[in-house]
Amino acid sequence: MECTCRWGEFGEGGLLWGECSSRHFEWFEGDPVSQLLFKVKELYGFDDQVTFRNVTVSSEKRPRSLHLGTATQIGAIPTEGIPCLLRVLLPSNCTGLPVLYVRDLLLNPPAYEIASTIQATCRLMNSVTCSFPEFTCVSPAKLVKLLELREANHIEFCRIKCVLDEILQMHRSSDLNKILKLLMDPTWVATGLKIDFDTLVNECEWNSARIGEIIFLDGENDQKISYHPIIPSDFFEDMESPWKGRVKRIHVEEAFAEVERAAEALSLAITEDFLPIISRIKASTAPLGGPKGEIVYAREHEAVWFKGKRFEPVVWAGTPGEEQIKQLKPAIDSKGRKVGSEWLTTEKVEDALTRYHDAADKAKARVLELLRGLSAELQTKINILIFASMLLVIAKALFAHVSEGRRRRWVFPSLVEFHKSKDMEPLDEVNWMKITGLSPYWLDVAQGSAVRNIVDMKSLYLLTGPNGGGKSSLLRSICAVALLGICGFMVPADSALIPHFDSIMLHMKSYDSPADGKSSFQYTLNVYISLKVLDGVMTFTYIQDLQFITQIEMSEMRSIITGATSRSLVLIDEICRGTETAKGTCIAGSIVETLDKIGCLGIVSTHLHGIFTLGLKTNNAVYKAMGTEYVDGKTKPTWKLIDGICRESLAFETAQKEGIPEIIIRRAEELYLSVYANDKISGRNETDLEHFYVDTIIRTSGEVYNQFNRITGETISPKIKSTNEMEALRKKVESAVKIVCQKKLKELHEQKITSELLEINCVTILPRELPPPSTVNASSVYVLFRPDKKLYIGQTDNLEGRVCMHRSKKELQNASFLYFLVPGKSLARELETIITKQLSIQGFQLVSTADGKHRNFGTGTSDHSTEVVTLRQ
Repeated sequence: MECTCRWGEFGEGGLLWGECSSRHFEWFEGDPVSQLLFKVKELYGFDDQVTFRNVTVSSEKRPRSLHLGTATQIGAIPTEGIPCLLRVLLPSNCTGLPVLYVRDLLLNPPAYEIASTIQATCRLMNSVTCSFPEFTCVSPAKLVKLLELREANHIEFCRIKCVLDEILQMHRSSDLNKILKLLMDPTWVATGLKIDFDTLVNECEWNSARIGEIIFLDGENDQKISYHPIIPSDFFEDMESPWKGRVKRIHVEEAFAEVERAAEALSLAITEDFLPIISRIKASTAPLGGPKGEIVYAREHEAVWFKGKRFEPVVWAGTPGEEQIKQLKPAIDSKGRKVGSEWLTTEKVEDALTRYHDAADKAKARVLELLRGLSAELQTKINILIFASMLLVIAKALFAHVSEGRRRRWVFPSLVEFHKSKDMEPLDEVNWMKITGLSPYWLDVAQGSAVRNIVDMKSLYLLTGPNGGGKSSLLRSICAVALLGICGFMVPADSALIPHFDSIMLHMKSYDSPADGKSSFQYTLNVYISLKVLDGVMTFTYIQDLQFITQIEMSEMRSIITGATSRSLVLIDEICRGTETAKGTCIAGSIVETLDKIGCLGIVSTHLHGIFTLGLKTNNAVYKAMGTEYVDGKTKPTWKLIDGICRESLAFETAQKEGIPEIIIRRAEELYLSVYANDKISGRNETDLEHFYVDTIIRTSGEVYNQFNRITGETISPKIKSTNEMEALRKKVESAVKIVCQKKLKELHEQKITSELLEINCVTILPRELPPPSTVNASSVYVLFRPDKKLYIGQTDNLEGRVCMHRSKKELQNASFLYFLVPGKSLARELETIITKQLSIQGFQLVSTADGKHRNFGTGTSDHSTEVVTLRQ
């Protein structure tokens, strides 16, 4: 392990370790581990008393962390101008801890076994049809801190219980239980905690039950705030809401009862001492300027006092209220000062207030004591809680990724492991990466905006192509697919075979901008040189130092060459671009020879065409090019990967497109013809080129490897407690829906409209559950069960989005759903119409029957508007 004292060089602890390879750093003074932990405490603001737990995670065969340059150039770390990989891996509504997990996994790819497990989990999520829990995410770090400091409140305990209950919910479902078991190893790697599956389930049951014994849960109603009509309700709300509804009443029965008795006594005192005065004032018929008085809650002083003026009688005649007026005295604040001439109280009211505050303080103290005791109790189970919370974070991240991957029509790659023994002869697939239908990760394939390529790589590629021809995009795309593959994620391709690389290294020019569709040459024309033409005088301003760029490039080349092995993927874009051409070409050629000798897979792209005349000593390097075509007298890029060499740069066309003055471009063309025309005519390099540029046949053949393993099984919805009435209604509706739809589907089959008789498979989505990823891009019909027992029938191609939209309304937050999938939107609409008609006829309460009146659906051979389907009881 190497340590450095230059912590700010790559950000505060962010990618420090990924950049330490082949660099010379200073050791900390003293014990490096102690100094390192001290620095961590300093960075994160931990107290000196904070202790660290020792965890051990095997790093054997785990790929090396990404270099900073690689991470930024594919957007694993958000970088201006670079398409962000994280934003396309997950839906936009997925934020927080799941995003951090995916980012850390990309920056530190897992071992083959863990990657395979992650992919198996994603495949299973993609295939099951039962609903999923919401996957409550609780920060393990925050959890540890709250329990250690005894600061966890009832809300945090409820969230912890949700985590534990969702683990148990997955355990009780036959489909989700398989996913739960698969998540054990990725969670072990993420936390460093090795926990047995049965132990996890048992401990979750115990901890959930223990929290349920202590904490007040939703649905309980035995802790209402005190209420007395004569006392402003805000008073009791402010005094009791900070501690009521936190723990179960059974644990604080005596304290709660004393608060209620004290509140009753306070109400009685105010009724006896203030109410007669109020009645006297209201009985007064004096005009403006007469007596005024009211019972007011003084929030600042946490008291209920009488506030009035001009209410004392001119002549004391023993009338009602006079005796109470005589008992009034100025109200005093906590420091013994008079509050104001209008604020008054009595001894009896003050005694009642003191009694009430004392009782409330004791109740509050007892509640806090119980919460702190529960914190201390759960702290002994901290490893289980950390493991469970991290497991759900991972589950939510993978669930979100599969949903987004399905929407983008990505696929699962076939991941191949390198041999364990160095003495064994490797199989062909081990040093072979094949990607069919590769598309840039930042383009949405579902919208048909991507040019697809076939990459059949068994050795190093030496790639040429014109400016803006797609070289950089190809390298980024391949890098992203390889990285996603070795992490176990879905990839933007039709099929992919990916070896589990020990490292993925991408070296890109730091000044292209694929997000804007600009190559480095285009970007250079706009950024590096600012050109002005004024009165025939041209002024050039160089913005960046190319010598500095060259130094950085050579430093990165050193890291790549020293770190590359035969199991690495090395991608280098426009090598040696920032130095003198002849020597840069020779350096580039030597690097290509070195990488070829190492035997790694990869691509080296270049505009240094002299490299083909150097007589390189390579055994396996293959020449590839980005294709061009001649259209309307102009050469244009096709963005397709082909065999051969391409010498056409399209430099003049690119310069013109970016607004370089015409006078400069014409002069450049004259200079080019004067210097290079003879070379072309004399046939120099003809043996290599056979033409000024070469167009070859694009490889279009490809095989699809390892099709998805379809995992089928009986759909078992997780069981969650619900009211008997709602459960009975769900069963009745499900029975009606099945009978109605099956009757219609049978008619369609008999009419040869459908090739096979379809079966209706209804799935329930209970409160705090989400539909599975298999509903993405699939037509479905659903029934929404409102709390008022009314139904809403709908159809959609985005069930998760529709469920979230309904639940965004406050009254539908805990709504449940019943849905089934159908092949096609047209059939979904037809069944929606028929279900709406039939349920309305059969007496079910519907929110709206508008969809049941659609004239274009439900009008087959049977008249569903009048025919009633009878349900069997």
